[in-house]
Amino acid sequence: MFTLKSQQTDKLLLAPLEDKHLGGLYQAGQYTKIWRWVLMNYTETQQTLNDWFINTAQFDAEQQIVFAIIDKASEQVLGTTRLFRLDKHNRSAEIGHTFIGTPWQRSFVNTHAKYLLLRYAFDELDLVRISFNTHEKNQKSRNAITRLGARFEGIAYKDRLLADGSYRNTAKFSIIDQQWATIKLQLEGKL
Repeated sequence: MFTLKSQQTDKLLLAPLEDKHLGGLYQAGQYTKIWRWVLMNYTETQQTLNDWFINTAQFDAEQQIVFAIIDKASEQVLGTTRLFRLDKHNRSAEIGHTFIGTPWQRSFVNTHAKYLLLRYAFDELDLVRISFNTHEKNQKSRNAITRLGARFEGIAYKDRLLADGSYRNTAKFSIIDQQWATIKLQLEGKL
């Protein structure tokens, strides 16, 4: 089993998601633009969020680690992110299912959160590959992933069935262990 522990910088805390974070998470998710490219708006109602927390966020600690994104200065929950598809044999995982409330987008939050997840994945869990996936048309997310230093690998067509019955073409990115030292220094320079 992977060790579940908080990660932090001077500005941001990633805490393993607990029910005490749900009120703040619900508030952070009330900006409808966030959910345009996401498979499911799990903050649509308080009941939807509770169901998501019990049935999805708590799903198999061997396969995913879900974090609340918390501003250290205000102690406000700003969103959530996770390491998932954890594969011990291949020493890989995916970072995603991230949402950050609209007021905190294009701020320090995403850089700090992804830095913490990458540092945890490569330096503590000793993984060799991290992947990132987003909707082909979600340029904002694609730009954010590229700014982290991830390499674009291509498009997977009709990769995900969406709630409306259409399919998502997925833009795929990765960072591998040989790139991590350089990317780590670049991200630390942005913190």
